[in-house]
Amino acid sequence: MALRDPLPEKVKQPIRQAASHAWVEQLARLGYAAKGLVYFIVGFLAAQAAFGSGGKTTDTSGALETIITQPFGKFLLAIVTLGLIGYAVWRFVQTILDPENSGQKMNAKRIAKRLGYAFSAIAYFSLAVTSIKLIIGSRSSNDSDSVEDWTIYLLNQPFGRWLVVLLGLTVIGVGISYLYQAYKGKFRRHFKLYQMSRTEQIWAMRLGKFGIAARGVVFSIIGLFIIVAAIQLDGSQARGLGGALASLAQQPFGPWILGVVALGLIAYGIYSVIEARYRHITN
Repeated sequence: MALRDPLPEKVKQPIRQAASHAWVEQLARLGYAAKGLVYFIVGFLAAQAAFGSGGKTTDTSGALETIITQPFGKFLLAIVTLGLIGYAVWRFVQTILDPENSGQKMNAKRIAKRLGYAFSAIAYFSLAVTSIKLIIGSRSSNDSDSVEDWTIYLLNQPFGRWLVVLLGLTVIGVGISYLYQAYKGKFRRHFKLYQMSRTEQIWAMRLGKFGIAARGVVFSIIGLFIIVAAIQLDGSQARGLGGALASLAQQPFGPWILGVVALGLIAYGIYSVIEARYRHITN
């Protein structure tokens, strides 16, 4: 069933004009690279933990904390922060204009995808705010930006249990969609294949499938924990990225399972850097 785009042209026109500038594309590419670095660090630390060479299971905020402890950490984190802001801006542009599907009629699938872009924009803008707090030294242990904190907050609202169940099902749905993307491999169409060698195309597909599948597994686990929190009316049962990875380590053959998923997240990080170089940004 085709639907009308709910956004009026007078809203989209100034955004379309801004998006046409080269700086938006450059920010978007920096954003893909920054996202790749964050996931690479999360995967690398988890792989170290899995294979007994140090490391830890952490989330994207933990990856930012790792960056800032390195030599010239604040400088490096400032660049990553700019990239995260750029990625959030690009997701906002995708939400309003849906440039990768321009000319297609609106339908339920398109609307769901654009809502996904909107949530992604919010998530990465929030991560950029966390990064800024780390740079200026104002982040404290009381900052409430984890999945557990948000689950507790929602459970305390009217119809909180059902809101959390809906959230958990949505996150599981995202995870399943990632697994489907990895299986189908249609993300290939987003690349400038004419600029890539045959070897680069092959590795982009391999890394993309492995990495996106790993994200699918992690998101599905996060969603399951959120639903458990709703059933038990206990927000502390919810887990984010770091908690999901830690739970894998506690399963039979846990280090091996965690190791495979960690390597998948490393692959996703490298894949995102490839996106930064070769992805179609604007039509």
